[in-house]
Amino acid sequence: MSVTTRYEPMFAALKAKQQGAFIPFVTLGDPDLAQSEAIIKAMIDAGADALELGFPFSDPVADGPTIQRASIRALQSKVSIQHCFELLARVRAYSPDTPIGLLVYGNLVMAQGRERFYQRCAEVGVDSVLVADVPVREGATFQQAANQAGVAQVFIAPPDASPETLTRIAKHSQGYIYLLSRAGVTGANVEVSAPATQLVDYLNAQQGAPAVLGFGISKPEHVQHAIQAGAAGAISGSAVVQRIEDNLADSTAMLTALSDFVRSMKAATV
Repeated sequence: MSVTTRYEPMFAALKAKQQGAFIPFVTLGDPDLAQSEAIIKAMIDAGADALELGFPFSDPVADGPTIQRASIRALQSKVSIQHCFELLARVRAYSPDTPIGLLVYGNLVMAQGRERFYQRCAEVGVDSVLVADVPVREGATFQQAANQAGVAQVFIAPPDASPETLTRIAKHSQGYIYLLSRAGVTGANVEVSAPATQLVDYLNAQQGAPAVLGFGISKPEHVQHAIQAGAAGAISGSAVVQRIEDNLADSTAMLTALSDFVRSMKAATV
């Protein structure tokens, strides 16, 4: 099964320019809907190649405390799933060509109804969905529902996965492969444990979707190391969300800090 997404032309264009992708993550609705929309648009304007966006969730088991607090802020602002889909539609209208990926949890998908959830994603222009707590061995029914709606299903590649598991991930992951820089939960590390180049080479040799490195990406040097290791790009979440938290009292300073960070991280992909 395969679907056509905005990722393919994005990665092809970046490869032609000898660049990697920088993909920031934020939680939808953090700290509230209006500021969340401004944040996402600012990141696009600052040069983000694609977006990874989370739905606020009460038990985000794969996330560290920084992103957990982002979910709490959004939930305290009474941000609903319907609000998130409406926001996604506005982001898509603002930027028709930017790939949009969601990072969600299985309970949230199932509560909406699996088929209906993916259909709603397609309706608002979402390209991919990564269900953080559904590994590839349990992902067939999610992928079937995603592909029926024309949405790509992304899977996580842990750094300690067996070759058999990596082969399965490369076969089934669509849009991109989310390669973890380390085990554990999300967080902005001072030092990131970049994967061995041979791990990226192994995934690339399977001729699946491009591998993008995430978890602990918080400095331009981390992005450089990811690209040097052969990854097609890097995802930064906690370091982005921390800049929201640090500037909750001043929305102008928040947008400036986020824009400056995105520009610096994007510059490191060259």
